[in-house]
Amino acid sequence: MKALPLAALPLAALPLAALPLAVLLLASGSALANASPGDAALLTCRAMTDVASRVACYDAIPVGVASPATAARAASAPAPAGAEDNFGMEAVKQRETQPSSVQSTVVGRFEGWGPGSRIRLANGQVWRVVDGSDAVLAPRDDAKVSIERNLFGTIFMRVEGSNASAKVRRVE
Repeated sequence: MKALPLAALPLAALPLAALPLAVLLLASGSALANASPGDAALLTCRAMTDVASRVACYDAIPVGVASPATAARAASAPAPAGAEDNFGMEAVKQRETQPSSVQSTVVGRFEGWGPGSRIRLANGQVWRVVDGSDAVLAPRDDAKVSIERNLFGTIFMRVEGSNASAKVRRVE
């Protein structure tokens, strides 16, 4: 019985387990047909049937040397815009220019906090507790607090005279 090429078989004749392999082979065949002339060394190696020879061929291809087609594609790529150069870095730069902590007092009588509590400071800032922490403190007027940023950028509120702290986020 003569074996048919894999691409000539109808999909219904292929076992379900062989379907991903068939798709991969069909895709690699179309990639070979669309290869640029600069990829001749890769095409030569792919055509070899002896495994040891094929590996030796791949190993002989210089690494980091761009083919003429690859160099042309890289030269035609647009240069990055100035704003895109710093994408994702603006928050770090802003943090570097900000102080690492702020000291103030809580407006009015302060008895502690719970999850989601909003705490208004005398400097006009409003902070919300964003972790599940809670603390019951001795009631006091104008409690002194310190809002501090840790090494990872997380902001915590610490109350003077207490070892309790809460993870907070500024809302106003």
